[in-house]
Amino acid sequence: MSRVLPLDADRAWDLVADARHHTRWVPLTRVDLHRPGSTGPGWQRWPDGSAPQVGDEILAVSGPFARQGAPGLVDRMRIERFEQPLGAVPGVAVFVKLGPVLLGTARIEVEAAGAGTARVSWSEQVHLRGLPPRATRWLGALLLDVMLRLVMTRANREARRLATQQSAV
Repeated sequence: MSRVLPLDADRAWDLVADARHHTRWVPLTRVDLHRPGSTGPGWQRWPDGSAPQVGDEILAVSGPFARQGAPGLVDRMRIERFEQPLGAVPGVAVFVKLGPVLLGTARIEVEAAGAGTARVSWSEQVHLRGLPPRATRWLGALLLDVMLRLVMTRANREARRLATQQSAV
């Protein structure tokens, strides 16, 4: 799934590659972080305010009351690659899904697409643990397509709001 956002590549990267923002776009989902080696309790809501980095683990929990702390479908991921865009070189973030239910990868790429715009490509290859990937990947692809369309629409709406605020300054 690709979309051109009305932000330069650096600002688009900060918006979409940082999983802290995903909780605003993915319905019924909360996103928490564990940074190996950090002090404090295990899963925290981005404890120190710093940007994500390779090795951080993300816990996305989806369900009717997940944002209020209730249990739900757990999607645990580790950031395997997190390279910001650099000039003509696209930024790439890769999240490896660790279970307990979902396995696979999510990949976000951000590249300059002209003056003040960036192309964001977001893809996921997901299957269910315990079943052959071919048996569940097609169902996951259907569900992920719907989810990614919604997420990209919401991210684009937020990017437009940010671009409007920037031009008003």
